[in-house]
Amino acid sequence: MTTTPRTLPDHTELPCENGEFVKNFQEHPQSILLTTSIHPVLDRLHPDGRYDIGQDSGIYWRVTTPPLKGCVSPDWFYVPNVPPLLNGQMRRSYVLWQERIPPGIVLEFVSGNGTEERDRTPGTGKFWVYETQIQPEYYGIYEVQREQVEVYRLMGDRYQLVTPNARGHFPINPLGVELGIWQGTYQNHNLPWLRWWDSEGNLLLAGEERAEEQTRRAEEQTQRAERERQGKEQARTELQQLRVRLIAMGLDPDNLGN
Repeated sequence: MTTTPRTLPDHTELPCENGEFVKNFQEHPQSILLTTSIHPVLDRLHPDGRYDIGQDSGIYWRVTTPPLKGCVSPDWFYVPNVPPLLNGQMRRSYVLWQERIPPGIVLEFVSGNGTEERDRTPGTGKFWVYETQIQPEYYGIYEVQREQVEVYRLMGDRYQLVTPNARGHFPINPLGVELGIWQGTYQNHNLPWLRWWDSEGNLLLAGEERAEEQTRRAEEQTQRAERERQGKEQARTELQQLRVRLIAMGLDPDNLGN
């Protein structure tokens, strides 16, 4: 970190936006998909609720003038072991010199050709900033146009490319999950989405997908209960019809064994 003032600014004093628009229509639903599907995992890992997720939010890694020159804005990142609120307020940005815990994983969604996300230029390159300054344990570069994701893991002080497993997924060991590409429809768009799986290869469902799955199971239970009711009703009807036939034959259906 370069020379800094005696009193360092916190998240309430630093810019929380740079005036840029979201680069495409896919980025916002992609972030929601990642967040809502991983929340149950993070809630289990952090029963005290101490974690936070940033979506197109700034990470300040050095003090500069203007301030935004010392900030990067990952499309998605997760930070473990931090309170979800600071002094009762949601973070405007994540300030490393204020909280000092690096993100566990940072994800960038490529809109161009990926040069920016792979730039290793000292002092300015995004890859260099993540690898040497912010140092999240995992760094992922997701390219929807190429239907792929690259995942790097910090080994010592350098990123090493992670090899996918037999399912084509990248294990994120601290979370017990895998990251990979899923081709399907989400929010009315059929795309190669970036998604999470559990360690056994089961897709982690987003919030609305879980709600739909619960609705489907409830409907199946209702249908099963209705079939059972109809089956019992049919059995009672058939038994009554049998009694009527026996009586018509002069037999007592209650004393057939005598």
